[in-house]
Amino acid sequence: MLGARSSGRSHRRTAGVLTALGALVVAGGAAAQAATPPASPAPRAAAATQHRVLFDNSKAETAGNADWIISTSQPDPLGENPSPSSEGDWTGALSSWGVALQKTGNYALKTLPSGGTITYGTSSATDLKNFDTFVMPEPNVLLSASEKTAVMQFVRNGGGLFLISDHTGSDRNNDGADAVKVINDLMSNNSVDSSDPFGFSVDSLNIGTDNPRAISDASDPVLNGSFGKVTGSIIRNGTTATLKPSDNPAVKGEVYRTGYSGNTGAFFATSTFGSGRVAFWGDSSPIDDGTGQPGNNLYDGWNDPAGTDAALALNATEWLSGAGGSTGGGGIPTPCTPAQLLANPGFESGSSGWTATSGIINTSSGEPPYSGAYKAWLGGKGTAHTDTLAQTVTIPAGCAASLGFQLHIDTDETTTSTAYDTLKVQVLGSGGSVLATLATYSNLDAADDYTQHTFDLGAYAGQTVTLKFTATEGSKLQTSFVIDDTALTVS
Repeated sequence: MLGARSSGRSHRRTAGVLTALGALVVAGGAAAQAATPPASPAPRAAAATQHRVLFDNSKAETAGNADWIISTSQPDPLGENPSPSSEGDWTGALSSWGVALQKTGNYALKTLPSGGTITYGTSSATDLKNFDTFVMPEPNVLLSASEKTAVMQFVRNGGGLFLISDHTGSDRNNDGADAVKVINDLMSNNSVDSSDPFGFSVDSLNIGTDNPRAISDASDPVLNGSFGKVTGSIIRNGTTATLKPSDNPAVKGEVYRTGYSGNTGAFFATSTFGSGRVAFWGDSSPIDDGTGQPGNNLYDGWNDPAGTDAALALNATEWLSGAGGSTGGGGIPTPCTPAQLLANPGFESGSSGWTATSGIINTSSGEPPYSGAYKAWLGGKGTAHTDTLAQTVTIPAGCAASLGFQLHIDTDETTTSTAYDTLKVQVLGSGGSVLATLATYSNLDAADDYTQHTFDLGAYAGQTVTLKFTATEGSKLQTSFVIDDTALTVS
């Protein structure tokens, strides 16, 4: 987005000035690479099943000079004009984007209004389960923990996510979070997968002006979709992404900042996560059509001749939504078959199904089981020692899930204030990364009998995770952590 925003306001040049500058550039021959702005796509026969797109306006997308909405009629833009033929028929700096999709007859568009909450799997009409693609045009408010879970589950289960950033410091509402921070936080601090799930991170940069060029790939659906061929884009105060294919080999740079290639300087990138798709754009200037609500100082990047931004936005929406005969889209939770997923949950087959410290799954009379003959007895040594118990399990997508187990804690410690010996219950992702520590128990939690413990694991539906118990004892006085009758139930 053009202009510094330390105050949350954009200082943009007017469209008239840029038009004049564009004419000078063309006259000087410097725009040889620039493509002619694509004409609005001709109306096509409506698809039997429309592709459903939700544009976000819940994260201060209209703060300051921003006006990142397709229409002031929300959630349904048809309330402003049911048959738009030009961008002026809907009000908003993204009206060109919305009208272009609407005119094809193949898309059903909605907006999550200001004050709304991002959800997945609820009865709300704007719940992500009702859409194929979710567009986040320069969000300026951090998503809550539940919202991040909703977005990540939506993508993992087949939805398309369009992330549009802006330059670092573009904090329009002065709440301490700009789009760079919001997007990086979504990817690195969520309950579903925080281990670089999309294979890229947003750079903390403010690139003033550049005309990034598209890679050469005639088979790429984003660069060669039904809305036209993409040759490049524009940066008018924006940023780029660093790609990390070692974390997600599906990540791909589509358009690069001048002088960059490979894993650095990616201005437009795509990736996949689970069954879903992701697109990233490093500036909001390309989606700005220069029109919006009165009082906003806007810039027409949609029609800037230095890029083919309209084609890029529309082709990417098409790809994310699973249109054009490609697979993907949907984002609807699949039905779940109720089941208990853990192998040998009560340890009656010894260590079968479990990875455990030798000897801790036993029938010793020193600590009785909750039921049956076997239990897992961690700790109890009275010396500096660590025992582990773990099992890897795949939780089906679309399922509610919970972990339960019986736990008895016996100790010889006499303190009432110091946790000398502990038991951690954790969820691990691929590579052993800790996704969550569900609980930590200690000698201070000792009791005469077993206690049932239950934890919600619904956030990990669609993932393969490892459930791990780790008991750590100090050098004096034993504490025993005895586990029995585990269960991971889905419904």
